[in-house]
Amino acid sequence: MTSELQAISEQFPWFFPLWAGIFGACIGSFLNVCIYRIPKNESVVSPPSHCGCGQRIAWYDNLPVLSWFILRGKARCCGRPFSFRYPAIELLTAALFVACWLLFPPGKAVAGAVLCSLVICAHFIDHDHMIIPDAFTIGGAAVGLLLSFLLPALHGQLHELWFIAGMRALLDSVLGLFVGSALVLWIALFAEVILRKEAMGFGDVKYLGALGAFVGWQGAVFGMFGGAMLGCGWFIAAYAWQKITGKKSPVALPAETPEGQPAELGLGVHVPFGPMLGLAALIYFFWAHRWVDPYFFELKLLF
Repeated sequence: MTSELQAISEQFPWFFPLWAGIFGACIGSFLNVCIYRIPKNESVVSPPSHCGCGQRIAWYDNLPVLSWFILRGKARCCGRPFSFRYPAIELLTAALFVACWLLFPPGKAVAGAVLCSLVICAHFIDHDHMIIPDAFTIGGAAVGLLLSFLLPALHGQLHELWFIAGMRALLDSVLGLFVGSALVLWIALFAEVILRKEAMGFGDVKYLGALGAFVGWQGAVFGMFGGAMLGCGWFIAAYAWQKITGKKSPVALPAETPEGQPAELGLGVHVPFGPMLGLAALIYFFWAHRWVDPYFFELKLLF
């Protein structure tokens, strides 16, 4: 079976990436449902997709990416506009699935696709509601642990005995879970003492733990500090844009006062940190692990 798949890949190198993209777009359509319904505690299965007017959306009007362009961004039943974010998320998911397939062996590619789906959902829910539901933190951690055991290539564990490789990968996953959550928790506690107010939500603590279950302790450390650097860079750019133009940045994250009221960007306001953590984790997973892991290995040799 493996030789047949390899032969197909050699003869038609576009075949599997194409199907990875199609599958990713379909998953992206489902992620749109999760992003919209889960914060409202609604089922992601029932009722089926429907328009804001209540009319059920036909299957031919619910094709990933294509339907938005065919309908020109408007519902067939009532003409209501649909946000471009729906096909954008489907395209993003498709692109990340293709990248996983092209860059990694099959086992790690499958686990990477799950990680990308987790990050996309958490990113947009945190952006919209400034929360990360337990389905993507506690649930994400459980899935990360399970996939680490079943697909040990996720953590680079290769052994002639699958069980041994799986146990080693599971250990890496557990270590990433605890290092990630503990790192954010202690930073949040110290910041709270210094600032005398809550500096970081507990959802971020659980979320980085879940990411660590996928990317290991090195990825969790990179995710924390890389996310902080991304957050600082975004904040400076968005704040400067706001001051110069008098308008919010077109890619601005929502901001709230400590009391939960909407606020302009500035010192002392809350902005979601989850999107930065997730983006940093994906940067590590796809690229930065090539130089981050050797750095930590060299650092370990010093002690």
